[in-house]
Formats: sequence, structure tokens, C-alpha cells
Amino acid sequence: MTGGILAALGMLLASFATSLTHLYLSIGLLSGSGWALTFTPTLACLSRYFSRRRSLATGLALTGVGLSSFAFAPLFQWLLNHYAWRGALLLVSALSLHLVACGALLRPLSLAEDPVVGGPGAQITSLLRHGPFLRYTVALTLINTGYFIPYVHLVAHLRDLGWDPLPAAFLLSVAAISDLVGRVASGWLGDAVPGPVARLLMLWTTLTGVILALYPVAEAPTGLVALTVAYGFTSGALTPVAFSVLPELVGTGKIYCGLGLVQMVESIGGLLGAPLSGYLRDVTGNYTASFVVAGTFLLAGSGVLITLPHFFCFSAPTSRPQDHVTEALDTKVPLPEEGLGED
Repeated sequence: MTGGILAALGMLLASFATSLTHLYLSIGLLSGSGWALTFTPTLACLSRYFSRRRSLATGLALTGVGLSSFAFAPLFQWLLNHYAWRGALLLVSALSLHLVACGALLRPLSLAEDPVVGGPGAQITSLLRHGPFLRYTVALTLINTGYFIPYVHLVAHLRDLGWDPLPAAFLLSVAAISDLVGRVASGWLGDAVPGPVARLLMLWTTLTGVILALYPVAEAPTGLVALTVAYGFTSGALTPVAFSVLPELVGTGKIYCGLGLVQMVESIGGLLGAPLSGYLRDVTGNYTASFVVAGTFLLAGSGVLITLPHFFCFSAPTSRPQDHVTEALDTKVPLPEEGLGED
């Protein structure tokens, strides 16, 4: 709820900006902090709600990313055309304020293992000494370094190949649809396929890395469309299982601190990946090295995933039994007398 307020406030202040510095401070700092406070706690909360179908629940929840990528891009363009950029930011600010209502619907659960893991300080200390957690963080950081390259540079790459701006931008919408399908399919597979979820994550990560490395080879429109559809599916598919691996490593009791630490470190990869690809484009004159290096980062992350515990164990269950809930805070609502007569 605090994140929703900060995100809306940043957009609101940005509508009064008179310099680029104002946008850095309003959208970059305020709205960016709001999005961080929104995304991480929501996914951590979801991991505590579900155990047996955690991957599917995460995949369904993350379909909002694909839907928004497909639907909001033309909506924002329409707002710009009718209300100019200042009016558009005001309306986006109002839209962001709905995150407060979303946060109000999330109910905290008290799980049986919560008293055992200790406070945030003890959890962070424990996680920093946890070898599998540290290796997993390194893997996701490598994956993040190459993951976003098509979303940042694919349109420019297509323009270099002679594509018009509109078809090039539309291809990203096609990737967004494929991404949505991949998230749901992977979430279902994560619960259905026996064994640790990390193995499925390694599969999707490897396929995504190979697809990125193949982009410079494809020059025909048919090949580029096929690669983009495949990239959208595999990159979307790795997202829900990436978040499902963490509870298996550290337990749901440490999921808030664990997910926060992972996302803090892996953001370094996301921050550096796009500028590195742009630098390689400036040095070489094309995007060949950019896509090959991006794919190499994902393949390196796949290699680190192999070192996680029980990776080669084929008898391990897909997910653990449902975590024991000792208390659901503020969720007991008496039913009418003519109902079932129970809370």
C-alpha cells in the first residue's frame, strides 16, 4: 500500500517537471521505490499462501506483466495523443493509486516456522551464510543481465535490418502474448513435473540463452518472428519457476528477506545488461555481439543452477506439503446462522 502511494506520488510530481533531473527524482526515485515496495512483498506473500500449486499460482499472478505489456502500450500512446505528456502522467498517477486497494486485499499469514527463523537481522545473517542461496542469487544476476536485451534493443536491431518502426514495435506485442502463455504453461509444469523446480528453470534459461544467441543469424522476417515468439514463451516461462525455487531453498519463513536480497542483487544485472549491449553496438556497428553476449550470460546462469541441492535427484517431490498455518490474521469472519455455522 505504501508502494502504491509512492508510485502515484512520483507520477504526479513528474507531471510538473521542467527538467530531466525532475523526472529522475520523481519517476526514477519515488515511483521506482514504490514499484519495489509493491512487487517484492506481493510475490513473497504469494509464496506463503501456496505450497502444492505455488508455481501455477505465481505464473497466473505474473500474467499481469504480459497483459500490461500488450494492452497498456497503446493505451499510453492514446493518452499522449489526447492529453499530452503532462496529462498522461496525471492519469497514470491515478491508475497507480489503485495499488493501494490491491495491497489492502493481501492478508498476512502466520506460519508454524516463523518463530524459528527469527527477526529480519537474524534471517539476513543466515541467508548470507547459506551457500545454495548465494549461488542462486549469482545465477539470477547472470540471467537478468541478458534477459531484458530484446525488450530494449530488438526494435533498434530490426530497424538496422530495414524494418519499419510500426511492424518492429508490433513484434514486441507478439512477444508479450507469447510471454503470457509461457508463464501459465510453465507454472502448471512446475507443479506437475516431479523433481526440483530448479531443473525446469535451468531448461527455460538454457533455451532462452540459445534463442538470444541465434538472433544475429536470423535476417528473414519469418525467422525473426519465430525467434521472437520462442523468446517470449521461454523468457516468460522461466519467470514463475524462478520465484518458486526460492521457497524450496530457504523455506517460506525467510521468503520476505530472501526475495528482497535476491532482487536487490539481481537488479545489478538488469541495470548493466542494456548499457553493455548498447556499448557493444556502438563499438561493433551492429547488434551481433550484443545478442551473443546476452545469450552467454543466460547460459552461464544455467550452469550455476546445476550446482543447487538435489538438482539431479529425480525422486524429490515437486513441492512440499502445504505449510502449516497457525494463524490467519484478521481473516475470521463469522457466517450467518443459517450458513455452515463455522468461521
